[in-house]
Amino acid sequence: MATASISPERHGPGDKLARCRAKAALRAFPAPPNRLTALAMNFLGKIFTWWDGATIGTLLNSWMTGEQVGSDAQGNRYFRAKKKNSLGQERRWVIYDGANDASRVPAEWHGWLHGAFDDVPESNLPPARIWEADYTPNATGTAQAYRPAGALERGGQRARATGDYEAWNPDA
Repeated sequence: MATASISPERHGPGDKLARCRAKAALRAFPAPPNRLTALAMNFLGKIFTWWDGATIGTLLNSWMTGEQVGSDAQGNRYFRAKKKNSLGQERRWVIYDGANDASRVPAEWHGWLHGAFDDVPESNLPPARIWEADYTPNATGTAQAYRPAGALERGGQRARATGDYEAWNPDA
């Protein structure tokens, strides 16, 4: 439970009645439990935000008009429409497990999403190769982003150019 702060200017340091009133006011409107707060924030996040997972509208649309065809190792779920559009094409989409970041779609599912092949990738995946790297999230805009020599974030100093480079001179 939070405690009330009593300023010594308004109330003397020994003003027991003021402290009791402040504690009673805090007890009258207690903070909700953490679990309830988390559920409310998750629900509100599903209504108002799209960047951290699917909204309620997307989930309802996926449930009503789509069918789940598979998922990948990261927990992303892939859907296709139950009916084809007027041109006879199939609509396909992904619901990310967590933040919406297109770099989280593996290559095989990327090909399926864009219609490169009709079969679900799980049914015809090639065996993993030893040189294939595991997924790493897109680090653009974070502290882990690549910063070349000479970038302002690395001090702005770079090695002098050597070789056949010659600076342009407007007088020449």
